[in-house]
Amino acid sequence: MEIAKRYSIAYKGLKNGHHEFDFKVDDTLFEAMENADIKGGDCDVHVTMNRSETMLELGFAINGYVVCECDRCLDDCKVPVEYEGELLVKFSTEVRDYDGEVMWISPADGEVSLAQYIYESIVLALPYSRVHAEGECNPDMLARFTVVEESDDEEQSE
Repeated sequence: MEIAKRYSIAYKGLKNGHHEFDFKVDDTLFEAMENADIKGGDCDVHVTMNRSETMLELGFAINGYVVCECDRCLDDCKVPVEYEGELLVKFSTEVRDYDGEVMWISPADGEVSLAQYIYESIVLALPYSRVHAEGECNPDMLARFTVVEESDDEEQSE
């Protein structure tokens, strides 16, 4: 999968200690993950890594925006994304499931794909209600909703 490679860190040749990496997230990540709620986006991902013999300690800072449907007017709107988090990647020959906080990989792998973690972090950073800033919603759509609400009120009063 090309997306997995695009958001991977080849740690095999790196010395133990501190390293930093930057990734650019665009529409291709959201298309690959087949998320209907997120139509696109533009985020910068900064990763700090502390490599040791037994694990990688990763710190993430994600900033940017995604394009979602506005919950109020249904037009596309840019929703800001700000996320900071940590992920431990432990080396083990024993296969274990990724739990969102710890990822287990074989020491023979040589690289770790961060695509799934980055994607999940962006999704979790989104607010529950995704709406335009006050006054930026499509006025035609808001007017249509007002007409529907008024007719619903009239039907209930009968």
